[in-house]
Amino acid sequence: MGVHEQFAEDLALYALDALAGEDRERLEQHLAGCAACQLELQNLRGDGALLALSTMGPKPPQRARPRLLDAVSREPRVALSAKPAVPRRSWWGALGWMATAAVLVFAASLWMENSLLRERISRQDQQFERQQAELRYERNIVSTLTSTRAMKVTLVAAKTPPQPQGKAFYLRDRGSLVFLATNMPALPPQKAYELWLIPTQGAPIPAGVFKPDSHGSATLINPPLPAAAEAKAFAVTMENEAGASAPTSAILMVGAGE
Repeated sequence: MGVHEQFAEDLALYALDALAGEDRERLEQHLAGCAACQLELQNLRGDGALLALSTMGPKPPQRARPRLLDAVSREPRVALSAKPAVPRRSWWGALGWMATAAVLVFAASLWMENSLLRERISRQDQQFERQQAELRYERNIVSTLTSTRAMKVTLVAAKTPPQPQGKAFYLRDRGSLVFLATNMPALPPQKAYELWLIPTQGAPIPAGVFKPDSHGSATLINPPLPAAAEAKAFAVTMENEAGASAPTSAILMVGAGE
């Protein structure tokens, strides 16, 4: 018995809606892939419509089976053991994965470029802050040296010809001090010169230690000082390298405000 022949009786019953259960499911699966059985089903349903007008009942006509077998004989036979065709994979699917991969690579590239850009901007911001700090520092020095409100003091060697000299530029409201010394004698080992702010009241205030270079010149810029300390003079003594909290030697240079 061929594949189509085994469904001949079921096909007639199916046309009359009298087939149920596993037989109906098996026939519907066969109809999904068999053009001949689909054509025969249409013919059977047409015959069924004619039968509905007669008194013969729901039994299919005798000519239905020969017609089905004749149509089946003209169809190519398909072995039951044949493996179902494997659907070919559409190249659209591969293209979709390729597009997705390209988008991911592009996104990763943008993320890396964005990270590098943020890092570059951060470095530039830090460099800008350093430059601004240096500019403020230099402006403070220039302001101290050129301000008409700065206290200008010239220090000379005490009781000796005024070869060594020191100039102090002090801006009280900023606590900014620039001291320049020239022609200073060389120091003994482990010794340093110490600058003192002489206030209007109270003991001398340490204003930093310094050592002259080989030409006897030295510079002292913005040493730590009490806030808004009022000075009436500046003096220099020789102390140990670490400095002292109060003068321990004779005053070598002294000068009052102009």
